[in-house]
Order: sequence, then structure tokens, then C-alpha cells
Amino acid sequence: MFDFPCLPPEQHTTAPHGLSDLLSGGCLEPALRLLPPLADLLGESQSSNWPIFPNMNFDQILSAVGGFGKYQKILYIWICLPQILLAFHMMGNRTERVPCGHGWVYSKETFQSTTVSEWDLVCNKAGLNSLSSSIYMFGLLVGSVVFGAMADRYGRRFILLLSIALQTVFGVAVAFAPNFHVYVILRFVVGTTISGVIINAFVLGTEWTCTKRRMLAGIITDYAFGLGYMLLAGVAYLIRDWRKLQLAISAPGFLLIFYIWVLPHSARWLLANDRREEAIALLRKAALVNGRVLPPTVQVEKILVGGKQSHSAVDLVRTPQMRKRAIILFYIWFVNVLVYYGLSLGVSRLGTNLYLTQFVFGLVEIPARSLVLLVLPCSRRLSQSGFLAVGGLACLLMLAVPADYPNFLTGLAMVGKFGITASFAVIYVYTAEIFPTVLRQTGIGVSCMFARMGGVLAPTINMLDNQSPTTPLVIFGTCPLVGAVLALALPETADRPLPDTVEEAENWDMRLPPNKENPEMSEDISQSASSTEEQELRHLASQA
Repeated sequence: MFDFPCLPPEQHTTAPHGLSDLLSGGCLEPALRLLPPLADLLGESQSSNWPIFPNMNFDQILSAVGGFGKYQKILYIWICLPQILLAFHMMGNRTERVPCGHGWVYSKETFQSTTVSEWDLVCNKAGLNSLSSSIYMFGLLVGSVVFGAMADRYGRRFILLLSIALQTVFGVAVAFAPNFHVYVILRFVVGTTISGVIINAFVLGTEWTCTKRRMLAGIITDYAFGLGYMLLAGVAYLIRDWRKLQLAISAPGFLLIFYIWVLPHSARWLLANDRREEAIALLRKAALVNGRVLPPTVQVEKILVGGKQSHSAVDLVRTPQMRKRAIILFYIWFVNVLVYYGLSLGVSRLGTNLYLTQFVFGLVEIPARSLVLLVLPCSRRLSQSGFLAVGGLACLLMLAVPADYPNFLTGLAMVGKFGITASFAVIYVYTAEIFPTVLRQTGIGVSCMFARMGGVLAPTINMLDNQSPTTPLVIFGTCPLVGAVLALALPETADRPLPDTVEEAENWDMRLPPNKENPEMSEDISQSASSTEEQELRHLASQA
């Protein structure tokens, strides 16, 4: 193939250690033997038997097969569809009350039948409705712990399929609940499955997506949730009976049975659990769909030799800087969910058209998350603080608006929902960047637990409206403002390399930011050619 001269063997004094040694020794043949695998990396060869550089990690392999190609885009269609169904289960009830001393009547202007009217959850039993919402939110907390741990053991795909199946079955069963107690228990189970879907759909998507696109890919699923939020308003407008509505929002889950055949495993999880052949088959399929070439099998089998980390949740608060940042992040997660669901569940108190308000509450999530995509590259810290401040101030300003101005109240509530929704989108990215690699999944898991605590308290705080209408708004307003101030104490992570160890995270302020004048390192497989010799080999391969 090539006709290069080579010095006789007796003139070789030492074994070559790199390309420069090979060239200086006068023999190009050993170097040329390395060109085929390099050409393979560049997509110029279809061979899968050549060895490649030993320092490639999974992200580089993923970039080689296409980090966000057609395969990933199809995958995100599958993980977004269940997100639409999740929003359907966030329903609010509203009834017209009269003094209990004279009995009560139910208005059928908005709903023909609700859980409140069917089981008389008024007067001395009025708190049971909010209690049922709190128990539902507690199900979200339990689900995040149970299904999160199960996913690490049994895989994201299996637990996602299981969560969808359980959500469908128990969601339909809710429509036939014979009494309030059974209704609450079934809703609790539905809540646990919702966490199972959210966590595993998000993780499955991000583990198939290259680093550069993970922020965008994560927000795509949030768009789907907002779409479901809006669709709920239309479905509830058409179906005014709560049992029929529950059936209508749950039964479509049976249509997702085809997920058994189309939803893939996480190749990263398979490799971590020594199921290498399955991972290789999936990576090869992804490469085929994306029109790319899978790197050699021999290298894929070496990706995760490093084994599992021995760190625990205690390491999140073991060192001073990590402890400070972890506590702040836990609080911000708690506040985000507290106010997000506090405003969402309190939509019926605004005094306007419930269906229209529900629709706009879902619609406002689209521009909120779109704005995040624009401002997040500039600053994580200021974005987090600013959006929290917007959400908190809007809630406090609602205190100054008389109750007979429902449109102004609704407008401010929308602004508050806008700020908190945007803050929610930021905190996912910010948390993943602040926690080091060895504790990233653990940190996000603990953060979600604090978030669900906020979800449990949100209905209870809304229940205080009966005694003091200003109390919920004071809480929903001041808590985000405190979070906005605390967020300023977090480090800026925009355009900064992610910490991999606790030591790097602890010494964050001492680490120098990258030179912005230098071009960004490509997300392609060229990351594997980090040494001078490998770069020279790449050049020779391209010339060949």
C-alpha cells in the first residue's frame, strides 16, 4: 500500500516510544501499522478488529457512534411520551362552599363530580383533600428512593417499563376506588411510579447523550411535561366527572406496551454491570442508525475497568466547602418544588376560569425553559439567583393585590410560576456541575429527596389559606428570596471544567478557568488523541 524506506534492523539502537522515535529511527512501517485503527476512528474504515488508543472513555465511544444523532432523537421521542402522561395526574379540585352550620351545596358549574363532592370532603373533613395531595407527594418521595435504587440494580429500561405499567394499572384502578381511603392508597402508588418514570427517563436519555448536548436534551423532557400540563386543561374541560377523567388520563398508558420492543437499555449501565456483549450490540446499533462506525470491540470491553466508586452520601457533607454547597443546593431543590407545586395546586384559588388558568400555567413553562437555554451559558449562579428572585417577588406582590382583581392575581401567579419553572430547569444542570463525578449521582439523588419534601408540604401550606389567606403567599415568596441570596454563595460553573474528585470540588476556587481564547475541545472521538504522538498519527492518517 505504501512504499517507504526502512533502515536495516541492525541500525535500530532502541525500541521506539512514539512517532518521533519511529521517524527518527528511519522506519515508518510501525507507524503505518497504527494508521488503520486511526482511520477507523475518523470513519474511513469499517474494520472492527484493529486495536485503538487505550485511554478512551465511554463518552468518547459515544461520540464516535454519534453523541446526539438520529438514534438519540428517536430515543427522546420514546422517553418524552410518558412525560406527557405524568402531568395528567396533577389535578386540582374546586368547590363552592357555604357555612357548615347551614349545610352545604356543590356547584356543578365547573365539575359535575369531584372527590370532594363524592366523599363530602368539606367542613370538618376539608383538610382530607389536602392531606391526600400530601400523601400523593410523599409517594413521589418514596418512589425516588425505591425506583432509583432499583434502577441501579436492575437497569433503567426495566424500571422505566415497570413504572409505566404500574402507573397505568393503578391509575385506572383509582377511577374505581370504592371509598376515600382506597383512593388515597392508590394515588400514593401512582405517585411512586411517577418518580420512577421521571428519574429513569431522564437518566436513560442523558446516558445516551454526549456531554455537550445533555443540557438541551434534559430540557426537552421538561417541554413534554409542560405539553401534558396544557393538554390536561382540555381533557378536564371535556370530561367533567372525576372518575371518567381519571380513566381517560390513565388508560392511554396501555398504548405504550410497544415500549417493550423499542426502548433500549443504557449501554453505560450494561458496561458497568459487566454485560459487555449487550452493550456492544447496542452501541453497534446506535452507530448504524447514526451512520457512524463503532470503535473496535476490544476497546469497548475495556471502558469501565475502573470499577464502582466507594463514596457515599456522607461525603457530600464531610468537607467544609462541599458541605456548604450541598446544604445550599438541598435548600434550593426544596424551595423549587415547594413553590412550584404550591402555585400549581393553588390555581383554583385565583378566582378565574380554572381550565384557562391551568392551560396558561402549562404554557408558561415553554418560554421559561427556552429562556434558560439562552442565559444559562452566561452564568449558572446569576441565573439561579435571578429566577428564584423573580418567583419569590411575584408571590409577595400578590399580597398587595385585592381579591376582587383576579386577573392581576393570575398574572402575578404566572410570573411566579415562570420564575420557579426556570429556576427548576437551572438547578438540574447546576447540581450536576457542582457535585464531583464520584458523587454526582448520589448528590442528585439526595437533592431529589429534599425536593419531594417540599412537594409533601406544598398542599399542607395551601390548606392554611382557609385560616389565613396571606400565609401561603408569604411562605412561597420569602423562601425563594432566601434561596436567591444563598445561590450567590455557590461557585460559578459556566465554562469551567467539571470536578471529578472531592478534592477538586473542595479546591474549586483555586482552579483556574480555561482560556476562552482557545477553541473548545471537540466532542468527537478526537478527544482520544491527547498526546503529541497520537495527534501526529491523526495527521498522517488524514493525509493517507
